[in-house]
Amino acid sequence: MNIQGWGEIALTLGLAVLLGWPIGVYMSRVWNGERTWLDPVLKPVEGVFYRVAGVDPQKSQGWLGYAGALLAFNLAGFLILYAILRLQGVLPINPQGFGALSADQAFNVAVSFVTNTNWQSYGGESTMSTFSQMIGLTVQNFLSAATGATIAAALARAFVANRGEGVGNFWADMTRTTLYVLLPLSFVLAVVLAGLGVVQSLSAGVQATTVEGASQNLPLFPAASQLAIKQLGINGGGVFNANSAHPFENPTALTNLITAVAINVLGWAAFFAFGRSALARRDVRALVAAAMIILTVSAGAMYVIETQPAPALVAAGVDASVNMEGKEVRFGAPASTVWATMTTGASNGSVNSMHASYLPLGGALQMFLMQLGEILPGGIGSGVSVMVLMALLSVFVAGLMVGRTPEYLGKKIEEREIQYAMVAVLVLPLAILGFAAVAAVLPTALKGLLNSGPHGLSEILYAYTSAAANNGSAFGGLSANTPWWNTTQGLGMLFGRFVPAVAVLAVAGSLVAKPKLTPSAGTLPTDTGLFIGVLIGVIIILGGLQFFPALALGPIVEHFQMLAELARL
Repeated sequence: MNIQGWGEIALTLGLAVLLGWPIGVYMSRVWNGERTWLDPVLKPVEGVFYRVAGVDPQKSQGWLGYAGALLAFNLAGFLILYAILRLQGVLPINPQGFGALSADQAFNVAVSFVTNTNWQSYGGESTMSTFSQMIGLTVQNFLSAATGATIAAALARAFVANRGEGVGNFWADMTRTTLYVLLPLSFVLAVVLAGLGVVQSLSAGVQATTVEGASQNLPLFPAASQLAIKQLGINGGGVFNANSAHPFENPTALTNLITAVAINVLGWAAFFAFGRSALARRDVRALVAAAMIILTVSAGAMYVIETQPAPALVAAGVDASVNMEGKEVRFGAPASTVWATMTTGASNGSVNSMHASYLPLGGALQMFLMQLGEILPGGIGSGVSVMVLMALLSVFVAGLMVGRTPEYLGKKIEEREIQYAMVAVLVLPLAILGFAAVAAVLPTALKGLLNSGPHGLSEILYAYTSAAANNGSAFGGLSANTPWWNTTQGLGMLFGRFVPAVAVLAVAGSLVAKPKLTPSAGTLPTDTGLFIGVLIGVIIILGGLQFFPALALGPIVEHFQMLAELARL
């Protein structure tokens, strides 16, 4: 732990927010249908999509129509991806000669990528053909990210409307976000990463001679192009099993910094885009401040935890000042811990270190960040949408305590909005703790654990937390490619993605019909330090404390067991 490490963490976190602001302004222009500098090139292409699909982009949909279109589009994406995976053995561009995936694994993978989770119960280089990677998984990396952005765009319009009817057009929002935001940025980043040494190849592999003189086949893929949208789309699923710890995917300290910043940049951009579109820049800056405070404190805590000596080495009398188990020596503790914080605070899930190798409190913090609801900054659009629901709950609670009218961004907050918000908040504990409770006593599920005791419970908790929070990272040790884990995690991903999405759109449908109010003496200010504190409190209490008993039985107990063992020695 040193000043260089703290500076590295501050630089990574700060760059993501600073770059997110101008991109957010641009994203808002895209959501609002305003003119952008890409219009001369992309406007004709956009028009072709609408004509072929028979879509009128100017026709606004009610929240039910918008939600129905979103669900139908994602169902179609799931069915297409499932078919690709089941037919992989007979499809083209398969130089590796990989066969089809089993039914339960294809279900899990298809759900995972459609929900923006990218949980992988397989090794990418030993399971997926180039066709499946490019046409199946990468396409969903774009579309699932754009789906989250459409939800935020619809919610922003609801706050601006004055007794309106529609929340926008899903098909137009999806098309414009993909065409104007995700594709151009991913193209630029892919070219940069390929130039910096990230592999981009259609070859099956290359033969290499090891230092012992043996011959070894090194798998190759078009990694740079998938890595770009994997990070910018806050997806996280890597071409290689080691993810961003693999030198073909993350070869240098510079690529590590760029891809770490890319994890969060569009999540923060969606916050700023929402603020501009909802005409609430100051209020959204308060949301950004609250999220950034939690994320920064968590990154600092993770760094402190992981720069302690590993207990096993202390017990063996080995001089080790930093816990480097599971971490890349070329990146060290600062780059590993800030990545772990950013990837669990967002719904990304990519890793450049192995999370199961962190000390127990480090693993607990990773789970806690996901259990808050993936709002730091979360996925593109989905993160700011759930954060706005947290703000609604905050003004409601604060209004009850001080006798002020619950209002937010000029809209009165009433019983219906709070009910919808609670549905979105409660789905995570139901999915995570419900499935985890069953898995903890089911012999079929327990067979997949590498460890017993508290760490085994941590493996279960982490798996269902990652799935339901649509994160996708994993605690090593769990053998998740079984019918039980593939199916239940797939269900957790579906609940965690689409229940909050529909709840947010229901809130938008309720708000859009209400009159736009001007602030009065009874309106609680939502751009002050006081509100930021209330919001942080609501996030921690509602989002985090529900999981404390489960965490106490897993990583927290493991931490005290570790201390007791050290004391005994």
